[in-house]
Amino acid sequence: MIEQAFNNGVDKVPFAQRVLLLPYCLRPSQDCPGKMTKQGLDCTGCTLVTCAIYQLRTAAVEAGYGDVCIAPGGRLAVRFLAERQPAGVVAIACSKELEEGLEAVDQMEWANGRPAAAVVPLLRDGCVDTEVDVAAARAVILSYTSRQEL
Repeated sequence: MIEQAFNNGVDKVPFAQRVLLLPYCLRPSQDCPGKMTKQGLDCTGCTLVTCAIYQLRTAAVEAGYGDVCIAPGGRLAVRFLAERQPAGVVAIACSKELEEGLEAVDQMEWANGRPAAAVVPLLRDGCVDTEVDVAAARAVILSYTSRQEL
């Protein structure tokens, strides 16, 4: 069971070669203006700054992440990874989805080798109005150790 954040080398991957996976359940169900699409939740134009998705997605986009996926479940997230073939993945989800996702990543074929991964489990899950430690998740999203610092 995944109970705390861990980083398996993603901090050495440049932001442009990383993707961020966020769970759809993190959205505020009563106030979310986002629209569900085949690619996940579309938050384009959202100004709900109190939303954890808004805060984490903004941090990743401003840092220069290759892409962000807000998925309603693991299948969409796995498909997203297979299509993007990133060098690094930061995934935020409940422990069950993180465990299943890491297993799926291990079984996938990777064009350039298995990506480095960092995961942040939710503080409260339950599939609706879940919670994450936004500060801890931001720290993982923005972690970077340049090759010159190694």
